[in-house]
Amino acid sequence: MATLENSAQFCSSNGPIEQVRYGCSLGALASVIAIPGAIPITHCGPGCATKQFHALSGLNAYQGGEFHVPSTNIGNREVIFGGADRLDELIGATLKVMQADLFVVQSGCIPGLVGDDVGSVVGKYRREGVPIVFAETSGYRGNNFTGHETIIRAIIDQFIGAYDGPREPGLAEWRAIPAAQFNLVLSPWLGVATAEHLQRTYGQPFLHVPAIPIGAKLTSAFLRQVAAFADLDTQRVEAFIAAEEKEYYLYLRDFTTFYAGCASQYQLPSHLVVVGESAYNLAVTKFMFDQLGLEPGCQVITENPPEAFREAINAEYRKLGGEVAFEVDGHLIHKAVRENDFAGWLPIVFGSTWEGEVARELRAPLVEIGYPCTDEVVLSRTYVGYRGALALIERTYTTVVRASTLA
Repeated sequence: MATLENSAQFCSSNGPIEQVRYGCSLGALASVIAIPGAIPITHCGPGCATKQFHALSGLNAYQGGEFHVPSTNIGNREVIFGGADRLDELIGATLKVMQADLFVVQSGCIPGLVGDDVGSVVGKYRREGVPIVFAETSGYRGNNFTGHETIIRAIIDQFIGAYDGPREPGLAEWRAIPAAQFNLVLSPWLGVATAEHLQRTYGQPFLHVPAIPIGAKLTSAFLRQVAAFADLDTQRVEAFIAAEEKEYYLYLRDFTTFYAGCASQYQLPSHLVVVGESAYNLAVTKFMFDQLGLEPGCQVITENPPEAFREAINAEYRKLGGEVAFEVDGHLIHKAVRENDFAGWLPIVFGSTWEGEVARELRAPLVEIGYPCTDEVVLSRTYVGYRGALALIERTYTTVVRASTLA
């Protein structure tokens, strides 16, 4: 199995990127905001935190969320003389006017370049009993995916077991991490480094499942795999699977009536174009191939996964009879899509708002499943599991029917 222990966690681009599909490492402040009772404090240039938040929330299907993030907004003075004193002042002021069960100080590019000793500043408050940790999330160090792992590692190392404070919802689960029986990684690569660290720190084994399960076939197999790994009651697991599959296949039976009766009326797709980050790219491709019979046409992974995992990711696509490309630049991504010959076939594109133009060129429906997503509004929609698969089928073929009737 691939590991991140001796490999770079981020494959940097050789130059400018057109139509970027992720935020910088500082964008992991979204991970902090998602924890009830946690507040990020950013030590970065003016506007950096705001831009990252609005990019990863507002331009990500308008998911929104509260943004109360103190920032040093450092400038020329701090570039010359350093900004540690400015950060010290900000943390002190924040503690006077904001309440939180955990503060996460994130450093941006400027402190990383000028060498601010952020750890020492934060350490002073930790010694005073303040629930605060430090994560080095300089933008040039990675993207919001690797930044997420940096945040998680900081909380595990600096907060778990180090502060006997209130056990509020959100943080109680973090305090219980050392008691976990095992950990589960549902991604081709993201989360593996954290699971490895927890294995070393607490002796916890972990189960790595590269593909997020979508649909009955993959979800049932996933549940059986987890049950075997955790030594769970097989009868209870099988009873749950049977009940879920019964409902799932009832709906799928009704869908086949539409599929068989409307094949000539609507331009039902036959080939897949999937552009997006590896977790959903692989999951959607597997589901559409295994359950709905669509052929892989062009798959492009966009979040720059570590080199150590790329061969294993590619092997998953080879099992489906295809290959996958790794590319971050929008121009090159669309060039790769256009180089495929879809003559005589009906492709469908799963991607982001950036894929709108190439989808129109292919006369293919577009289903937005990744960032940026500006033509969808998402509150709690999911495409995972049994019910998530039904939602994905609905969304996919609603798009297909609408595209056919408007053509």
